[in-house]
Amino acid sequence: METASAQNGSARWTRRLLSCGLAAGPVFVTAFLIQGATREGYRPSRHPVSSLALGPRGWVQAANFAVTGTLVLADTAGLWRARDPALSTRAGQVLIGAAGAGIIGAAVFATDPVSDYPPGTPDALVAPSRTGVVHNLAAVPVFFGLPAAGFICAWQSARIRQRGFALYSAVTAATMLATTFLAGAGFNQSPRLVNRAGWFQRASILAGFGWLAALSARALKRASAAQPLQTQ
Repeated sequence: METASAQNGSARWTRRLLSCGLAAGPVFVTAFLIQGATREGYRPSRHPVSSLALGPRGWVQAANFAVTGTLVLADTAGLWRARDPALSTRAGQVLIGAAGAGIIGAAVFATDPVSDYPPGTPDALVAPSRTGVVHNLAAVPVFFGLPAAGFICAWQSARIRQRGFALYSAVTAATMLATTFLAGAGFNQSPRLVNRAGWFQRASILAGFGWLAALSARALKRASAAQPLQTQ
């Protein structure tokens, strides 16, 4: 039947979109790990991921931001189509989509130099540039929007008695917020945190993308189970 064929096509598209959520984290993390290991003067423990977008090869990280943000936006569409009860509110979906848009924004607007990277720049600028300000604003839906979506998902999961995923979502959200604040203090040259700020930021990134992958995997499993049988 034509209707069944259309439903199968729609289900395939949903699965493809959700697969983007599984790929986003590995693509982003692999790219910045390779870059961080090969850039002269760059210290992953001290410098933010965004600093990789500065310098002669900065376009590589800018492309990484653009690709990753596009994958997150595609995943958002898949989550909306899958209608996972753990993320049934529009607010949670909007927050994840905003994070994807923010990552793309980071590709367009580069961060300011910080903590003596690129080499020869000061630890902190006297005044941020306009581009740096916009970059920081683009980071807000990533480092604060994803935790907010995590708390929403935790609440929704608890309501439907999926306590394990509720706890995981809440812990992930709290971890992202805590490590984001610690990273921010380090990048602002807190003496005790400045040489660990990069690790804190990476912990926040890994927690956020790990949770998004888990959410996408749940929705992908649900979408696959709900796929109508192909009509002979």
